[in-house]
Amino acid sequence: MKTVDRRSFLRYCVASAAALGIDGPVLHTLRRALAAGGSGLPTVIWLAGANCTGCTVSLANRIGTDGPVDLKDLLLGTISLAYHPNLMGAAGDLAVDVLADASRGDYILAVEGGIPTAFGGHTCMLWSENGTEVTAQEAVTRLAPRAQAILAIGTCASFGGVAGGAPNPTGIRSVQALTGYPTINIPGCPTHPDWVVWTIAQLLAGVTPSLDSNRRPTALFSTSYTVHDKCPRRHTDEAETFGVEGRCLEELGCKGPKTRADCPTRLWNGQTNWCIGANAICLGCTESGFPDRFSAFYGGEDEGDD
Repeated sequence: MKTVDRRSFLRYCVASAAALGIDGPVLHTLRRALAAGGSGLPTVIWLAGANCTGCTVSLANRIGTDGPVDLKDLLLGTISLAYHPNLMGAAGDLAVDVLADASRGDYILAVEGGIPTAFGGHTCMLWSENGTEVTAQEAVTRLAPRAQAILAIGTCASFGGVAGGAPNPTGIRSVQALTGYPTINIPGCPTHPDWVVWTIAQLLAGVTPSLDSNRRPTALFSTSYTVHDKCPRRHTDEAETFGVEGRCLEELGCKGPKTRADCPTRLWNGQTNWCIGANAICLGCTESGFPDRFSAFYGGEDEGDD
């Protein structure tokens, strides 16, 4: 298993405070924890249910001049993960042993992907124990009760998302709906890497983020404005066709007026661009109705533009 440094995660949060939007009191607490050596911090156990691994890829693609500047820096010197099926070096029985050991102490449970419940959950197996396959449903149900906090990473884990799109043949449920335990939802398809780091930083500082009715951090998914409200194209002429630079895309189906996220100001890929900046519409991927109520695949109820 790769060795990871918890102090480096704190150092990253402190160095990137402005970009991540970490406020003064939390930053002060993180600095004190860094000075104390970063001891006593909870372990992070990351499980992957029914998902495309897009949220992990998004997190691994974090690009910046402060903190982790690339994937190597992210994995070896920044993120404190005791278990992650894609990023850890251990595999097979060794990985299961690492997970078992980590789950005996304090930990934050992060779940990426929706949880299949049809067919006894056997459409999604995570590992084997003594020759028996452990489903995502069993794993999350087993680990959730003892977790200090439960993070639903991405829209699939938060609300069902693409994995639970109609007709949902595998019976996908969100993490909270499955376990009955409250989650902190960090939606997005994929979620922004800064949103994940910001939320973990709050928890490490002993702060419970303020959440909206969908249990999303209000500092990231504001209740007072939408993507459209902050969009630099809001007051421009309406585009009549795609591929026209600088025009508002609302009449072409952009869901920005119904979507809450800080994408217009945070941007993506090291603040390079974002969906609307690339002349694509906002799909509403941070909302609980995505995709069926916004961009339905099969037999969903697309809201359209009403």
